[in-house]
Amino acid sequence: MQAAPSDTQPVSRPVSPQNNTTRRAGRALPQAAAVLVVVLLLLVIVRLPWAGDLGMHAATVERLRHNLLHPGNPLVDADTPSPYYSPWMLVLGVVAKLTGLSVWVVLRFAAVVGLGLLVTGVWRYVRTLSAHRAAPALALLSLVFLWGPVLFSWSGFVGLNSLALTVAYPSVFALGLTFHFWAWLTRAVRAPEPASWGRWAALGLLWGLILLCHQFTGVVASLGALAMVIAARPGRAVLLRLGAALALGMLLLGLWPYYDFFSLFSAGGNLEAIHKPLYENLAERFGFVLLGVAALGLRLRRDRWDPLVLFFVLGALMFAAGGLSGHYSWGRAMPAALIPAQLAAALEAVAAGRRAVRACWACVLGAALAAGAWTQVGTLGYVIPKSALPSVVADKYHTPWVGYHWITPWVKYGDVVMARTTPARQIPAYGPYTVAPGYPDFFLKDEKSRNAAVDRYFAAGTSAAERQGIAREYGVRWVVGPKRLAGPGLQKVTTGPEHQVLFRVVR
Repeated sequence: MQAAPSDTQPVSRPVSPQNNTTRRAGRALPQAAAVLVVVLLLLVIVRLPWAGDLGMHAATVERLRHNLLHPGNPLVDADTPSPYYSPWMLVLGVVAKLTGLSVWVVLRFAAVVGLGLLVTGVWRYVRTLSAHRAAPALALLSLVFLWGPVLFSWSGFVGLNSLALTVAYPSVFALGLTFHFWAWLTRAVRAPEPASWGRWAALGLLWGLILLCHQFTGVVASLGALAMVIAARPGRAVLLRLGAALALGMLLLGLWPYYDFFSLFSAGGNLEAIHKPLYENLAERFGFVLLGVAALGLRLRRDRWDPLVLFFVLGALMFAAGGLSGHYSWGRAMPAALIPAQLAAALEAVAAGRRAVRACWACVLGAALAAGAWTQVGTLGYVIPKSALPSVVADKYHTPWVGYHWITPWVKYGDVVMARTTPARQIPAYGPYTVAPGYPDFFLKDEKSRNAAVDRYFAAGTSAAERQGIAREYGVRWVVGPKRLAGPGLQKVTTGPEHQVLFRVVR
């Protein structure tokens, strides 16, 4: 196995005791900071703040807990496949079924596993790029803090605040696997003798597993893998094994029984509209990453086949193509440009060369990381009461969703609830269904008519008779909405946060 690239190897020279102390401090500081970040995220997992897609993943686990073979649609009472039924979610469903644990406990388990895979995966992959002891810690800090002066959170993006809200998501699990995949692949293509067919088969299956668990992260994994193969310029023997690995991964994708992976390529419509914001405010959200782009330029000067440079180019091209063609969902490939730039910024601080240059770079990187940390400092609010935070920090804190546990004494598993979009993103987490899904569903053929029915039901001018007809059509037993809905066919049961009312449908 080849050693890490020579530009990152430490240079042997006589070292004074003072320089030794300085070097130890230079390693210890980023390592200590990285440990604090991991501890913070572990404390966040204890609370598991709710926003975004967490309800979807909770609902998926609930459906699998009740029926592992035919779970049906996770959000509405319909027998459809769903890309959320991935191998990882199947494991979580089995855990929930065998242990009887609450879905929230199971999701905390998922979060710990995902975070563990991510941290160890970053460490293993960075060790293929640098032998410096501080490199993995610096890389982790750059991944979570080197973003921009405006807060940005999205599944599949590993900023600190984003991780705090998505750590239980399949995207974090898949990204953790991705870093391990890159580490294994890099060592396989660099090895002086071709790795065994069995090892390449395992790599192919791992690649397919990542794509099944989170399709967008799978694209990032694929672009990174392509860059690493191009950079290694392997011979015919390795390429044959690589082809076999790809074929095995494709076979896994084709045989997965819970949804048709290849049908996702024809998805569009709302999927593009949802992702259009990824192309907005780029400088404010990702401005600090320009430091990494500069680092990539330095790496390119040293090696035109540098894997991080190639990775960045592939990611940037796909992101740009999505914006130019209107395929805004391609913007989910942006981590393929961000990750190599963030890693390059970290590695440049420990690269071989003049000490003064490294020290200057480290100071600039430290300032950028500090600024990025300040942008995301509101994450502390997930583990520290807002009242205990300084006002300047408390102002950056975003309150998580309250949830709909208050309806569970009456609403049972499998009941259908009429609710608008935001409640519909949370209610299925507790076991009920909603009339329309809270998220776009490519496999749900009557999604438009369901959305239209919900709009009609809550429209101010809709008569009680028409509402009753809609309720009968979709088997609605409960309604969550404003108190103005009170009237014939509805019986008030209780009132929840923000004056929401739970009504029982009276037949």
